[in-house]
Amino acid sequence: MHTYGQTPHMTDLSAAPLVRRAEVDADDPEAVRKIIKGLGPGPFSIVLMFFSPETDRVALARNLKAEIPWGRVMGCSTAGELTSMGYDEGKIVAMAFPVEHFGVETLLVSDLKTCTPHDLMGGLIRARQLLSRRYPHFTHEFAMLLVDGLSEREDQLTAALASGLGSVPLFGGSAGDGARFEETFIINGRDIIENAAILTFFRTDCPVRVFSYDHLRATEKRMVVTAAEPNARIVKEINAEPAGAEYARLIGSDPALLNDNVFAAHPVVVRVGGKQHVRAIKSVAANGDMSFFAAIDEGLVLTLAEPMDMATHLKGALEGLSQGATPEMILACDCIFRRIEARNSQKSAEISALLVKHNVRGFSTYGEQIGSIHVNQTFTGVAIYPPGSTPTTGKPNMVESEETR
Repeated sequence: MHTYGQTPHMTDLSAAPLVRRAEVDADDPEAVRKIIKGLGPGPFSIVLMFFSPETDRVALARNLKAEIPWGRVMGCSTAGELTSMGYDEGKIVAMAFPVEHFGVETLLVSDLKTCTPHDLMGGLIRARQLLSRRYPHFTHEFAMLLVDGLSEREDQLTAALASGLGSVPLFGGSAGDGARFEETFIINGRDIIENAAILTFFRTDCPVRVFSYDHLRATEKRMVVTAAEPNARIVKEINAEPAGAEYARLIGSDPALLNDNVFAAHPVVVRVGGKQHVRAIKSVAANGDMSFFAAIDEGLVLTLAEPMDMATHLKGALEGLSQGATPEMILACDCIFRRIEARNSQKSAEISALLVKHNVRGFSTYGEQIGSIHVNQTFTGVAIYPPGSTPTTGKPNMVESEETR
């Protein structure tokens, strides 16, 4: 069992990474203790922890309560981890944000099914104001959202949060459950909960850039949703035909052969706010109904998209984030369908090497959030730069996205 990142006995804090990192095997009974040792001495404003669905949640919760010395621990279950090895599985990955460089405030949404915009607004504004008063010397800011990936409430939540964010750029990820799609969880302090979300506001003396990229190109093949159940994200008919059969016809496939690999290779996009965003397909039922990972409605025009070379595209995106200044770390939410596509196209090793080279940590998701939008099949996150540095592409705190072409 190995722990990577911060040397446990480091005493020269000036030599420590701005964001400490550690990772352990999910089935290690000493996982939490090794993470504590790996992250090194605090104090930390927050520790983020992303855990494989292979993790024993009962033991993890028990050990968090017994052993974690920090007040704020937030995180979620994953559809795979982004570690010091790149794409990884069966791990718990943790990141600690020292108080010397980061201040945070968190807002728990404890019940996604009943929460309303009115419920959120007061806490949202208070958290921002409190953070601003406590850390006026930190001039850069961003927000991170972690949300139950099977709640089907991400679209409503991001829309509700948008009006209270002001100029703060937001990104986030939907908790995962590997390829099982059965249950997802959020870490709130020392509790592991469902049907919930955590919004964390960060202020820092480190320049940051929030980004969201995809590697897809829209084709000329379009279809119209003619029957749907929007609240359940289910499309029943496309072009007045059973949805699954019509989708299969348009991509030249047998409806009986539709699966995650096909969905990853033949995504659909919609136009929202002047840009195109992926609407990832979750499954196709025996009756032809199609379930999606993001908002869907009758009358919506879906366009088939085709992937560009993922590794080449990611290389360009990461190099762009490194122009003018090199990120100390990139915290990323990477859609599970990107991982599936990388595996199917035999690009996993090449992509992992890029993630390692650019100090990317994070997790694979069931969906991503950027600003007020819930999206799919993207590489979304925040690049964190050393204090005083000046990235030359874009501006610090800038929300970047690459329009699907």
